[in-house]
Amino acid sequence: MTVWAAALSGCASTLPSAPSAADFPAQVLRAAATVVDISTLSSGRTDNQGDGEFEFAPEGDFTDRLASPLHTSVALSLIRDLASGVILTSDGLILTSAHLVNDVDEARVKLADGRRFSAKLVGIDVRSDVALLKIDAQGLPTASIGDSSRMQPGDWVAAIGSPFGFRGSITTGVISATGRMLAGGGEVPFLQTDVAINPGSSGGPLFNRRGEVVGLNSLIYSANGGYMGLSFAVPSNVAMQIVSKLRSDGQVHRAYLGAELQELTPELAQSFALPASQGGGLVVKVTEGSPARVAGLAAGDVVLAVDGKALDYYASLVEILSQKQPGASLRLTVWRHGARRDMTARLVERASSKPTARTGPSAHEIDTPEGALPDLGLRLVELPKALRQSMGIDAGLLVRWAEGAARSEGIRPGDVILALNDVRMDRVDDFSVALAAAGHDRPVALLVLRELRLAYVAVKIP
Repeated sequence: MTVWAAALSGCASTLPSAPSAADFPAQVLRAAATVVDISTLSSGRTDNQGDGEFEFAPEGDFTDRLASPLHTSVALSLIRDLASGVILTSDGLILTSAHLVNDVDEARVKLADGRRFSAKLVGIDVRSDVALLKIDAQGLPTASIGDSSRMQPGDWVAAIGSPFGFRGSITTGVISATGRMLAGGGEVPFLQTDVAINPGSSGGPLFNRRGEVVGLNSLIYSANGGYMGLSFAVPSNVAMQIVSKLRSDGQVHRAYLGAELQELTPELAQSFALPASQGGGLVVKVTEGSPARVAGLAAGDVVLAVDGKALDYYASLVEILSQKQPGASLRLTVWRHGARRDMTARLVERASSKPTARTGPSAHEIDTPEGALPDLGLRLVELPKALRQSMGIDAGLLVRWAEGAARSEGIRPGDVILALNDVRMDRVDDFSVALAAAGHDRPVALLVLRELRLAYVAVKIP
């Protein structure tokens, strides 16, 4: 039995075997009794996200539209939202999304049998978008919690919630992807589905064919606030780990490493003289003064293993850190300059802070000579020291023009190239030398800064 399952003694046990496709509706209908409506009332909205700075940096494209205000007859000075949740324990512990109940004045829960209760906030964790409410009730039906790590693309799932206030609405679909890391989604390896989710569905459960909760509906990708075929749920394993911590302490104490990683694609692996099939995480940023920096980790390192276990996918590091406590040690096996090396980081507790907005350079601020590099189709200029400081970087070349191979891989004017493979870029000549040294037998990896985000991009030399 897992730790989170043991902690939730009020939850029902899992069913012994998966049902046939014909049993799917019956299982979902039985599970519907554990789904609740949550209505909140607040005297206005706030942009303060509290502990909302993510190690995987946010991006404006992903916006949670699920908690949009519904049409109501309340006074204009008040805002009323409608969302969903799921009952975890028979004495009234309810799981929902943090963004729904953060900084609200009042929350009320309506059960499937029509009863209504005032809800008390037990704990909230903005980073994972998980919150716990408690109502004063006994003998409630409880959800069966499934193992989200067993979900695979193509598995059937169903969501139950109150989209636009239509209570008990059931929508079905399949898992589109697992372990999906989203810009703006923080540190959660989401389950991506094509289940129809709309305002009012957020915070509701995602069920598998056994009627077990395998996810908590949290985000949609939408240009207009409505369903567009892309829905994202917090995996149940992640949610229940947070639940255990919120129940015991009311908050989540997170271990902090201070390194930002991205996926190691076959092309990027080859750029660093690794087999194309090599798994791992490519380090794109290490925070100054962080445990990662003290341990010796640097941008351009490839993390191959953590605590002796191969890191097959970079997002797995998020789950590993979630299971660590501040003060614990983390053993990293990294690839640098064509050789393996080991290092140990002593984790600290993550501190809450707000990101500082910076803007990129404008054309009139650049008065350094231009240099043409036709091999990759890039025209680069050196950044003045003062401009680097204002952007929070200590090296980098500004892309003034991109065509050919570089443009094909997404490099565009305004990007800043900080490194080629693991060689930092201070001058245009540094780029020319590093490019010549890389040879033509494998791609080169460019560390690119764009709109406060860092990523390596593999570019094949023509």
